[in-house]
Amino acid sequence: MSVQGFTFFDTAIGRCGLAWSERGIAAVLLPEGREIDLWRQMLRLYPEAKEARPGGPARQAVDAIAAHLRGEPADLDALPVDLSDIEPFALRVYEITRAIPSGTTRTYGEIAHELGSPGAARAVGRALGQNPVPIIIPCHRVLAANGGTGGFSGGSGVATKFQILKIEGAKATSAPTLFDVLFSIPPSRERNTN
Repeated sequence: MSVQGFTFFDTAIGRCGLAWSERGIAAVLLPEGREIDLWRQMLRLYPEAKEARPGGPARQAVDAIAAHLRGEPADLDALPVDLSDIEPFALRVYEITRAIPSGTTRTYGEIAHELGSPGAARAVGRALGQNPVPIIIPCHRVLAANGGTGGFSGGSGVATKFQILKIEGAKATSAPTLFDVLFSIPPSRERNTN
């Protein structure tokens, strides 16, 4: 994949990164502890790429992701993504995951079952852990079968996953979960994760 450019932009959860190719969005990087860590990650992924002003689909992606993370309606489904370097199993996982509506969640096992491989929940988790375009392919909406968090490799890990689910108004299960406990803290006592 030949990346044409990358940019960094501010969102409600912190500074994110975006890289694009001729085919579409190649990467979305979620906030790290320090902005320099975002730079390092982008340059590790795409050492030949140059920072550039996004235009066309890249500009649409920046605007849509920022709006979505403010809790505003945004058409992430219309954004073209470049998944040309992704293996077929992961492509199928991403296709199913991209269809999960905002505000809802599914489990790794449910996705494995839909793939016709009911025993492949861990493989689904591994594929989602390598998702190059989180938010656009909403891997944060996939949880463990018991309503637990599962993993999340973006940003500050599971805390970022819950932060995005909270913005979307998602409820993992009917029983209180770690999600409910973490975000039942009164707003004046919430920690700043940016």
